[in-house]
Amino acid sequence: MEYRRLGNSGLQVSALSLGSWVTFGSQITDDVAEKLMHTAYEAGVNFFDNAEVYASGKSEIVMGNILKKANWDRSTYIVSSKVFWGGQLPNQKGLMRKHIFEACEGALKRLQVDYLDLFFCHRPDVNTPISETVWAMNTLIQQGKITYWGTSEWTGQQITEAHYWAERYKLIGPIMEQPQYNMFERKKVELDYLPVYKTFGLGTTIWSPLASGLLSGKHINSSPADSRFEMPSMSWLKERVLSEQDKMEKVKQLKTLAEEIVIPLPHLAIGWCLKNPNVSTVILGASKVEQLEQNLLTWDSLPKITDDILLKIEDILQNKPVLITF
Repeated sequence: MEYRRLGNSGLQVSALSLGSWVTFGSQITDDVAEKLMHTAYEAGVNFFDNAEVYASGKSEIVMGNILKKANWDRSTYIVSSKVFWGGQLPNQKGLMRKHIFEACEGALKRLQVDYLDLFFCHRPDVNTPISETVWAMNTLIQQGKITYWGTSEWTGQQITEAHYWAERYKLIGPIMEQPQYNMFERKKVELDYLPVYKTFGLGTTIWSPLASGLLSGKHINSSPADSRFEMPSMSWLKERVLSEQDKMEKVKQLKTLAEEIVIPLPHLAIGWCLKNPNVSTVILGASKVEQLEQNLLTWDSLPKITDDILLKIEDILQNKPVLITF
């Protein structure tokens, strides 16, 4: 396993990490979740990702029980949580100081740890001044409840504004962003964040490297066709289906390319993400131990994803974001 610096911090994070979204506390049993975490840890994974909203807090409870039982040295793993969706009432969601403090306390209790290594603002909050959010995160760092804070699915402009307030008041700004990033979702990571990487040394903990399973190859022969889209009122569905058909055709070509260099399609997709120097870690999701074991072997396939292969991938995708200057 390779370890990379998280942004401009000194924190070393495993290039592949494990996330609990969708699975822990809902889709899989606690026993399977425990096996997944041990499999990842034994393979060198040191970052386990979570959030207050995952399974309405149950995901953190499951992970917390596993961490307590495993009794791993606290210096050997990194655990995260995210704040935004804590409930339905007005002050149970958002990034105001009150909810940030309460969400942090709740995550600490559910995860059964003394501090969070990473604490993400799960989405931007248009109703709360960014300066208030920055102050609240800085306070948590001073209290020793979190070590680093970051954002998730913020724009480059919003991250820059957070750094503006941090610098103005001599506070600690965000060091990492958790965006979706894969062969079909590229613009934010490859274009929008370019000035943020350069100016602030932003790190990224990217999610959905397999594009919600599309790049797993499991659905390669399925067809999204639906006769309903021929109805005038369903034109939006027709556009969506045609887009999915185009993606599926590209997946087939990518699978052929993966077969040519003798690696699984998921390895090609995950390895492609790892080749981006601005990616600190790729968060893997899994519902089965065998699935995780296979994807953790991506590192062995990485040398086969050469510059020539990367060019062939671009020829297939035809979606590389382009910086337009005037």
